[in-house]
Amino acid sequence: MVTKNISDGVVHKVPVDLREALASDPKALVMWESLTPLARNEWICWVTFVKKEETRKEHVERVRTELKKGMRRPCCWIGCIHRTDKPISPSVQYVLIKRSSLRVNKVSHQINKKIGSNSSSVSIK
Repeated sequence: MVTKNISDGVVHKVPVDLREALASDPKALVMWESLTPLARNEWICWVTFVKKEETRKEHVERVRTELKKGMRRPCCWIGCIHRTDKPISPSVQYVLIKRSSLRVNKVSHQINKKIGSNSSSVSIK
């Protein structure tokens, strides 16, 4: 169990797997503690936002290595959508809607494939 005091983000607490990775790497930990609470929050959200365990492990490792390279926030990340102190920007709203509709279209396609081409298509809205 990790007993080092590792600072959290604004909304998110540091998850155990990320806490262990940071505690095991003194240079990454120093960089982590030099970040603003908002920047730490972005990293934490970026790690926890993924669905697959394999991807999460990759993200935890990337936090550690990218901090040591001097990166202060995750690259190409839409930002934490869990913050309540500010509204979600229009560009982030667009990305979330686009992702959502892509998932719906994928499910609709899978359903249509299962019921066969002779039946009428299913449309999910």
